[in-house]
Amino acid sequence: MTLSFSQLGLSQTRIDCLETLGFKTPTQIQAEAIPHLLAGRDIIGQAQTGTGKTAAFSLPILEQLDPSIKTPQALILTPTRELAVQVSESVYQFKANGALRVVAIYGGQSIDRQISQLRRGAHIIVGTPGRVLDLLSRGEIILDQLSWFVLDEADEMLNMGFIPDVRKILGQVPEHRKTAFFSATMAPEIYKLSKQFLNDPVTVTVEQPKAAPTRINQIAYRVPRVWARSTVLQAVLELEDPESALIFVRTRREAATLTQQLQTAGYSADEYHGDLSQSQRERLLDRFRQRRIRWVVATDIAARGLHVDDLSHVINYEPPDSVESYVHRIGRTGRAGNEGTAISLVHALDRWKLHEIEKHIRQEIPTNPTPTRSAIEGRRLEKLQTELHSVLTGERLASFLPTVSQLSEDYDTQTIAAAALQMAFDRYPAITANLDDWSAKSSGRSRKSKSKPVLNKRNNPSRSEISAST
Repeated sequence: MTLSFSQLGLSQTRIDCLETLGFKTPTQIQAEAIPHLLAGRDIIGQAQTGTGKTAAFSLPILEQLDPSIKTPQALILTPTRELAVQVSESVYQFKANGALRVVAIYGGQSIDRQISQLRRGAHIIVGTPGRVLDLLSRGEIILDQLSWFVLDEADEMLNMGFIPDVRKILGQVPEHRKTAFFSATMAPEIYKLSKQFLNDPVTVTVEQPKAAPTRINQIAYRVPRVWARSTVLQAVLELEDPESALIFVRTRREAATLTQQLQTAGYSADEYHGDLSQSQRERLLDRFRQRRIRWVVATDIAARGLHVDDLSHVINYEPPDSVESYVHRIGRTGRAGNEGTAISLVHALDRWKLHEIEKHIRQEIPTNPTPTRSAIEGRRLEKLQTELHSVLTGERLASFLPTVSQLSEDYDTQTIAAAALQMAFDRYPAITANLDDWSAKSSGRSRKSKSKPVLNKRNNPSRSEISAST
């Protein structure tokens, strides 16, 4: 039986706000956690990212805050500044009461500005451990009236070494408060922390199905021994032509190097990793969400708070070592009922990783050969045909009819149409030339492989213009 938000004990004002935002029915974690939190119980919520945890803890908090008390009544800790921004934005949407103030505090932004925001009054603080401790030591955060404490992504706090900071903060919050821990996994250190700081907690576990969601089409492309992954990636990007994509790599250096290669090749791409300042991250995220940039190359940790609606593709530059990481990565696409595609580039040495992933998700991931020149050209012809259908129904077509009439004195209309299509197809002359170069050079490098991956170094004004407009 599917519950409604009204059955969870939320006020009508909150329900109206949720309906305005498009929330119709609660997720499993929301349906199970909200009644306990409203009843004043401490809770341990075990659920993956993307299951609706933010609403699960923020809605009960918002229901019970007192707008007349200007000091912080709720503190939500997140492991990254990106996640702090994301959570604070979600809470702000849910608040329904204009008098309630939500303040996000995190490193990488002016601390003086954040102090100014706190001094104007804050009912809810969302922050990272380091900045929260800094402001506590300065006396800028007063926790005397705190009635809620939430630890979000506790497992990531552990992975990033923040648990000692979390303990220090918990040591300064009032004993009589409601506490909620949310974590994707329950490591021994997290369990020990919960035993120490939670009072008779209720455990709510949302089982993450091992099988990946069917709305995500999962495929792999083979990386031949004689070619670099970046070469194969460019071939795959040409064939798949993702509208928007997150390309996951292991290290910051790899993110920077790969992004530079893609940009040099003329693609709309940028990097997202821990070496960027907060302002750089926020600008990039805005550009990505507004489709002014199509593809982002990111590390796992940096991308924790990077969520984009309608993300069409997730690409694993190489399969991650952890099957949980794989499921978490591909879960960035195919959200909110949309379909998505998850692609992994697999070298012969990666086959064992792919087998482990297949066992975990209980399904086979088909492995395709590296895209060939003919396959990529066929893909371009399909795109041209689609564009042609659009042009045939457009208003500008009539202005070109006199030219066609003049040309038809010497050529039949089919020949004229074919010439126009050839001109459109040849918008990518550098790519075609490089494919021909690859064909000539590769014959002696790999006799066994019939596939011809693209060595794609180009400067393509047409593609850049199209990318900038999306």
